[in-house]
Formats: sequence, C-alpha cells, structure tokens
Amino acid sequence: MTEPGANRDIVSQRAPEAVGAFPHAKRVGEWLFLSGIGPRKRGSKTIPGVTLDETGRITAYDISVQTRTVFENVRTVLEDAGADWNRIVDVTVFLTNMKDDFPVFNKLYAEFFAGPDKPNPTRTTIEVNCLPTPIAVELKVIATAPQ
Repeated sequence: MTEPGANRDIVSQRAPEAVGAFPHAKRVGEWLFLSGIGPRKRGSKTIPGVTLDETGRITAYDISVQTRTVFENVRTVLEDAGADWNRIVDVTVFLTNMKDDFPVFNKLYAEFFAGPDKPNPTRTTIEVNCLPTPIAVELKVIATAPQ
C-alpha cells in the first residue's frame, strides 16, 4: 500500500508512448498530474489528423480530429490511473495556431467539458511555436483520484 501523499508514477499500457523520460501521470495523494498529452496513438507512427511529407513536415492537419484524439488519450490515462473524466479540475491547452484553431478547439472543448454532468474545469490556453512531435494541440491536466 502506498502511504498517503506518496508520489506514484502512472504509466498507461493503452495511451501513446511518452516521447521522453516521464510517466503519463503522477499521483500525489488524491491529486493526479498528467504529463502533456497529444493526439498520437499507441504503437503507431501516424498521428490522427496529421498529414506529413516525406521529410516529416506537416503538410495538412485537422484540428478537430487531433482534439478529439487528445481527449480520448486523456480519458485513457485518467482511467488507467483509477480516475475518470469528471474528476478533471484544471486544463492547460497548448495550440500551435491560436488564430486558426482556437474557434474549432473551443467549440469541441465546450462539448466535452462544459454543461451539466461535465467537469467544467479551469483552463488556460497558450499558443506555442511548436510541440515535440508534429502535432497542433496538447493538453496538460490536473485531476483528483479516489483514495
């Protein structure tokens, strides 16, 4: 049994593999801190909603497909950590193209996060120059987990 307040790494066997030396999440007491999660799929080199040229540069992307896939990946990590979607309390969003992608992202976000029976977490959205893989959106999530 883990002592209260002890740190515990969460490594999902269903979520995309980490792109660095870090776990999918860290549990500290009743808190879950998820590492940045993008739209990749486990065991695959392709990224849903992304078209790359032969050199690996993005030639086209669909922010809607990427966003839905990110939400699925977040849900997977939460479930594997013993929590669920409605335990999310804070979300940090990283977009690589705020001007073009924010309206679509924001609409999808509202469908998944706002309203009755949804978590309605606090949120910060930041535009970044790029992300570690050829993606346009990544989420950093804080949630609670049952004791």
